[in-house]
Amino acid sequence: MRSKIINELAPSGVLRAGINTANILLVTGEKDNGEPSGVSPNLANEIALELGVEIKYISCETPGGTAETIKNNICDIVLIADEPARAEFISFTDAYVEIEATYIVPQNSPVKIISDVDQFQNRIAVSGTSAYDLYLSRTIKEASLCRGQGLPETAQLFLDEKLDALAGLRPALEENLERMSGMRILKDSFMTVEQAIGTHKTNSLGHEFLVDFITSAKSSGLISNLIKKYGVEGKLQVPK
Repeated sequence: MRSKIINELAPSGVLRAGINTANILLVTGEKDNGEPSGVSPNLANEIALELGVEIKYISCETPGGTAETIKNNICDIVLIADEPARAEFISFTDAYVEIEATYIVPQNSPVKIISDVDQFQNRIAVSGTSAYDLYLSRTIKEASLCRGQGLPETAQLFLDEKLDALAGLRPALEENLERMSGMRILKDSFMTVEQAIGTHKTNSLGHEFLVDFITSAKSSGLISNLIKKYGVEGKLQVPK
């Protein structure tokens, strides 16, 4: 059985793991050899160790680009948010961490709660191809979405164009808020982003292995320990 799982997840003898480096909560740095460092790269390495194979990180600048590596057979697994558009060709595990998504708005904005944002005149800055961009693309009815690449560029777009709201993951927005004068963050959230591990839909045995691995990683405290190790306590929540 193990050999069949390896044939699906690491047919070359090396586990190719797609890492979304734009998520600064899960990828918090870089090793001396240039490999990504953080909760998600470390978790991918633990999977390789469990399989008894080497690991190769495929660093991607956007979540959408990370997902495409599965479709294009560039990666064997990806560590990104589970999202319906991606689930069309990726089988995901349960979430290993959850992150709230909300908005920053100008201090004098009439927006008080999430439902106030979706108004015809409002323009929302959002990082393109992120899980929350895909979610907002499905659910926003009246407001318009203005896309940047990554949160730093999107935050600058929000400021330069004097947009009405900046969408993002709450912990990252809170860090940006410290550098923005005259802004505030909403207390409620428009979604919870569920970070998971995915593989191609044809890898049924590999998917079962990953599901079991994540269940064990949560119950054993592995993921909680990684969150502590990389200093992102209070920013990432381990689902029960």
